[in-house]
Order: sequence, then C-alpha cells, then structure tokens
Amino acid sequence: MTLPAEFVAGLREILGERGVISDAADQAPYLSDARQRVESSCDIVARPSATAEVAEIVRRCQEADVPIVPRGGGTGLVGGTVAAGGVVLSLDRMRAVQHVDPLNMTMTVEAGCILKDIQDAAQEAGCYFPLSLGAEGSCQIGGNISTNAGGAGVLRYGNTRELVMGLEVVLPNGEIWEGMNALRKNNMGYDLKQLFIGAEGTLGIITRAVLKLFPRPRTRVTLLAAMDGLERILPLFDLVRADLGDRVTAFELIPRLAMELCTRHIDGLADPFTEPHPQYALIEIASPRADEDLRGEIEHVLGGALETGRISDAVFAENEGRALALWRLRESIPEAQTREGASIKHDVSVPVSRTTEFIEKANAALAPVVPGVRFCAFGHIGDGNIHYNLTQPVDADGAAFLDRAEDFHRIVHDMVVEMGGSISAEHGIGTFKKAELAHYRSSLELDLMRRIKRAMDPGNIMNPGKIISV
Repeated sequence: MTLPAEFVAGLREILGERGVISDAADQAPYLSDARQRVESSCDIVARPSATAEVAEIVRRCQEADVPIVPRGGGTGLVGGTVAAGGVVLSLDRMRAVQHVDPLNMTMTVEAGCILKDIQDAAQEAGCYFPLSLGAEGSCQIGGNISTNAGGAGVLRYGNTRELVMGLEVVLPNGEIWEGMNALRKNNMGYDLKQLFIGAEGTLGIITRAVLKLFPRPRTRVTLLAAMDGLERILPLFDLVRADLGDRVTAFELIPRLAMELCTRHIDGLADPFTEPHPQYALIEIASPRADEDLRGEIEHVLGGALETGRISDAVFAENEGRALALWRLRESIPEAQTREGASIKHDVSVPVSRTTEFIEKANAALAPVVPGVRFCAFGHIGDGNIHYNLTQPVDADGAAFLDRAEDFHRIVHDMVVEMGGSISAEHGIGTFKKAELAHYRSSLELDLMRRIKRAMDPGNIMNPGKIISV
C-alpha cells in the first residue's frame, strides 16, 4: 500500500527526522529476521522514543486503517515480523533500564532494551535476571515477552511469562494500558498482562515491563558429560535433579553430529574430549551461596553415574572462560547446521519423560523418507523442549531437500501431538506455523482466539496475518 503524504508528514511531525525511515535501503535492516525466508516490505519504519509517541502512531494508524508490524531485535524464527506495506514500528530508541529495586527484586525497563543489557544491569545491582538466549546480545525484551521466549534457564526459572510482573501496552485504538504491577500478590480480577505475553504483537504493543529478579548466583559449575547412547540421558537427569534439586539451572542435550558440525564450521570451537561419544549433556548448577561446594556435590553424583554406566566421561569448566566456551558450543549448533547445508527445523516439546522416546521414534519414522538424512536433535531436554532438526544428506541437493519439508513436518508434528506435546515450544507461531496451528488446535480454541482478536483489534491493524486468520 502507499500511504497518503499527509499521514507520513504527520508521523514526521511527531517523531522527527530520526524517527521516520522512508528510504528503501535504510529500511532494509528492519525488514528481515533470523531465518530470512520471506520477503518483507513497508511504506515507512517508525522509531518512537516514548510511549506517548507509540500511542499517537497507533491512533493515527487506526484512524487511517494502516497496518502496524511491531518489531524487536529481528531475531525471530517464525516470520513474526514480516510486513506487507504499512508501518513497521521499531522500539530500538526505547532502550532504557528505568529502575532497579534490589529489595523488591524487580526491574523496570523499556521494551526496546537489549536482553544482555538487562542481565548486566541486574548483576550490577547484585541481582540476577535468568532469561538467557543465544541471541541475547541483540534481541529486545519486548520481543522476548511478545513471543514468550524460553531459553536455557526454563528448567529452574520458567519461560518469560513467569518472569514478567507488569506491563505497559499501547492498545490497537491508541489507548495506553498501565499495568506496571510490581507486586507478588495482586488478585484484582483478570490478569490482563497474560493476554499480551506470547501474542506476538497481535493485540497491542508492549512499551514497558516490570521484570522479576532473583538472587545472584555466587557459585556456579558448568560441565559436559558424555554418554554412550541417548537412553542414558534421562536417567542422568533424574539422578542429578534428585541430588541437587532446583540448583540445576540447565540440562541440555547435544548429539554427536552437532559436536562435529560445530567444531568443523565454527572458529575457535574444539571437542573437549579426546574421544568421540554418541551423546552429551551440558549441565549447569548454581547457588546464591558463595561457600556452597557444588563442585564436590556434582562430582559425587557423576562418580556414581560413571560406575553405573550412565556416563562415559565428563569435563568441567575450570573457569568462566571455559564455561562460556561450553555454552558457545551449544548455542552455535543452528549456525553450524546452516553452514553444513540445508536443514529442516522443528521447535517442539513433549513431556520430559517422553523426550528420548520421541527422538527415537521420529528418527525411525523419518529415516526411510529421505535416505541419508542426518538427525540433529538437541536442546532443553530438562524442560522437554527439543529442537528436532534435520540436516540434508551428504552431497544432496539442498533445495530439493527443503522441498520435502512439509512431509517431515507432518510426521514430526503428528507424533508430537500424539504424545501430548506442542508444535511450538518457544519460537512462537508467526507466519510460518499458522497452518500448523490451524491443523492441530481445536475449532473451539481457534474461535476463542479470533474472538479475543476481533474484540481488541476490530480493524485488524496489529501485526495482521500472524498466528491466526480473522
């Protein structure tokens, strides 16, 4: 669509020259996401610097029937910020950490704040904000909240939904909902913030948030345990959790293929073991007590696991640098897969107790579909979220492999749903999974979603075309 000149001029008056981008070349960084699979275009990029400016933009768009696509750091994986004309609204000028309350264990931030900056601000105040993602150096907290991001700390701290205490949201008519609650007990009717967490900007634009903080870990142990088969990992998880309880903050599965791809394609990464092993578990435990002997406790547990065959070997990160290197190995898997060739990705979850069963059954079902396909199932096995990715056969035609993606998706997602799981564990629905959502959710559930969308956004201007069709 082409916006009326007076509409664009009005936005320039509100935002100034820095706040409106109309040149196509300058718009380009705001029109792509991490997958870069779908073309995106807009008439202008609006960059407000305050909530009042966001509200005025939305009010004018509502009056002129102009669609708005809210945009965070551009790290999404499901096409949630794809635009087809209208206004792309970026909050990259709203990056302030406004207040930290160490006694109340809360932090107030603007929605454009980079996740890593939030982590650093919490640490400076002697606190801890546990949301941790591979893209934390560029993703924005508004996008994290809008997609209910997961990450490596869900096992101990929960999804983003559990980390948000209050929100400020600009509604589709331009009104500002002030829900900046900093209370741990507040039972005054519906918990309205939950409407916007995970809604991917389809019901309103999050502009500020009150986040929940935790005591800062003063003792932390990171290690990589090697196993001779997938069947070993859940008994190891059960053993570690039984002994260390909620001090287990991460428990991640890394298959041998992922280790090979990362050490082959990512500079500076090396296999920490002298011999290859079929599977690995990246384990992190932490405590707010500086004098707690976590190393001694986990060594005792692993000693028993070694004697009973649950593990074959283990390496400990002896310092923070080595711990970061082990985490870099885990976080580099998607990039390494991309460099190896075409890959088909699934972000799914099943009950923790059925994770290895799912992987084994899915491998068996898919192996005959494309002979030579390489299985790379990795991720947050401690909370049931598996990134079940498939790498093309060696020397295969990557484009032809990707053409078979829908066949793979149906087999994998059918199996996940049969096991009581979810086809989208932490990445959201966006554009790419709309058809899958419509296929697997009941007609009543879809109708309820549409009713909420129509009631709050009758003009369908807020991130139209995402999650559901109305």
